[in-house]
Amino acid sequence: MVDKERKNLPKAKRIVVKVGTKILANAWSRLDPSKVGKLVEETMKLRARGKEIIIVSSGAIGAGVGRLNLKSRPKEMPSLQATAAVGQGILMQMYSKYFGDYEQPVAQMLLTGEDFTDPRRYHNFKNTLAALLRWGVIPIVNENDSVEVEEIRLGDNDTLSAHVAVGSGADLLVILSDVGGLYRGYHGKKKRGELVRTVERVTSKVERLATSNFRGFGGMLTKIRAAKMTTKAGIPVVLANGKEKNVLERVVAGEETGTLFLPERRKK
Repeated sequence: MVDKERKNLPKAKRIVVKVGTKILANAWSRLDPSKVGKLVEETMKLRARGKEIIIVSSGAIGAGVGRLNLKSRPKEMPSLQATAAVGQGILMQMYSKYFGDYEQPVAQMLLTGEDFTDPRRYHNFKNTLAALLRWGVIPIVNENDSVEVEEIRLGDNDTLSAHVAVGSGADLLVILSDVGGLYRGYHGKKKRGELVRTVERVTSKVERLATSNFRGFGGMLTKIRAAKMTTKAGIPVVLANGKEKNVLERVVAGEETGTLFLPERRKK
């Protein structure tokens, strides 16, 4: 069953790729052009094989930190939102530059929680996304950090990527992290423990594994819950290390890299 599911990954036509801030930024939380270039190169290799790619990208705040020459990432919400507003254009400019080298058009989509809870807005989101993919455009999706408020915010791009995967009818969601999988006995990056290669179902036990083993390491629980939402819709999820060379190609080729979350049912 597990081997069969891995072997089915190369058949995925529509792929959502979620890339976290740490995959695109340097040690000072500033956007690193070379890392954006790496992601674009790997994405275009998949495009050359006829894959439809949707990128859910963090990095706007990191780009804003760099442009404003801030010493660190702001903590107060108004300052974070202002930094994101500065950085969002820079992030898209960088994507446009690197994808432009391949003559690949891209489009920016800034979303909030209301785009998935309001039926009319959700319908518009799906129609716009379908049109972009039909035209061969790569959508670059991010939460609209500069206008979000607590009542409408999704809170993180892991959750956003799950919504996008389900709403777009994707065949696969790939979450690129700097950890690269779910581990048993995780005690920091130098003592990661045993990599869980396959999760057949995201249960409360699996969620507890994320919270207990990744204490002090933000984001693992949100990734597990994003995987739960996506697999319930019949879409497999792979959590892999975005810093590894050719990681996207290897995931889509069905290589045993990262953690594979099996779909709970067949996608409609």
